[in-house]
Amino acid sequence: MPELPEVEAARRAVEENCLGKKIKRAIIANDSKVIEGVSSSEFESAVVGKTIVSAHRKGKNLWLELDSPPFPTFQFGMAGAIYIKGVAVTKYKRSAVKDNDEWPSKYSKFFVELDDGLELSFTDKRRFARVRLLKDPTSVPPISELGPDALFEPMTVDEFTESLGKKKIAIKALLLDQSYISGIGNWIADEVLYQARIHPLQASSSLSKENCATLHKCIKEVIETSVEVGADSSQFPSNWIFHSREKKPGKAFVDGKKIDFINAGGRTSAYVPELQKLSGASASKAAGKPGKHASKRKGGKAKDNDDEDEEGAADEPTSEEEETTKVTKSRKGGNPKGRGKKPPVKRKTKESDDDDGGKGDASSEEDDEDPEEKAGKVKTRTSNRQVKKSEQTASSQNGKKPKRAK
Repeated sequence: MPELPEVEAARRAVEENCLGKKIKRAIIANDSKVIEGVSSSEFESAVVGKTIVSAHRKGKNLWLELDSPPFPTFQFGMAGAIYIKGVAVTKYKRSAVKDNDEWPSKYSKFFVELDDGLELSFTDKRRFARVRLLKDPTSVPPISELGPDALFEPMTVDEFTESLGKKKIAIKALLLDQSYISGIGNWIADEVLYQARIHPLQASSSLSKENCATLHKCIKEVIETSVEVGADSSQFPSNWIFHSREKKPGKAFVDGKKIDFINAGGRTSAYVPELQKLSGASASKAAGKPGKHASKRKGGKAKDNDDEDEEGAADEPTSEEEETTKVTKSRKGGNPKGRGKKPPVKRKTKESDDDDGGKGDASSEEDDEDPEEKAGKVKTRTSNRQVKKSEQTASSQNGKKPKRAK
């Protein structure tokens, strides 16, 4: 998902190309899942004729300040991206649409043409982004709930050390919490912990002053370096774990050392066991539990948890897929052999994802089904089985053989 560097690259592109220009025309997608709280026609009427004064960012959120409110506000979600026609803007790899797609793209949610002919579009292939029209974006969620921005409002070393000392949560989970520090996502958290030689599951409060100072320095360096190159990952330093974090387990190495994948903070986390070791109570706690390794994709690739749902209480909503998983886990007992089984579902290929008519690869009918309805279906099936079992037991006690179901 786009993190601070990608969203900052988009902000700078808008700042360099669009300020002082009037919005001549607007096309807002008729998509109430992404366009939140306002109709597309109302949105268009509110921005046409307005001049773009500045572009702001906090964490992974961007908003355009116009010469009068309300202001278009963008929460990038898992695959949001800004496009400016004729201008190169770095995008998260899974956000990019094909160069030969129509313009504006079928995935466009917000499109404006400026008075000099320049055109800007916000696209979202997976429909986890949110586009809002707000009078004061900083006064309402999600922006009002964010912690200090990792680039613009960094804590001092002393503030950072003191705050970590009060947190018992694992350090990876804490870094992903947008209410603690905003802008750090999965790949940045993995990178700074690798550079600082800190295990993702190490309790935050157990870090030494030296650990805290090193981590503070690494957060600053990783974010500033990635922002300086416009979030272009091909220009990231060669000794970053970033370049190998999506390789197959057993084939992922950085500086000759093996990368392993575990679940930390609810996310697949890449780390180097040889360099990032648990210590103290965290090590003792881990020794008493079986290790939880990250799930693997078909073909053995480590699952890239950047494609899982958003981090932190102040970030995007939990996905329907996660809710479905919870419901499935709540079932007790297995189905009788051959009963209740569903035929295997064919997964769409990457190509078909790109040609799904704008629905995105996270918007299947199954994903859009209400989790509570799914839970109800599970409960109903379970209840029916229990009733049949009770009837069969009663028949047996009366000395009769249970009737075979027709």
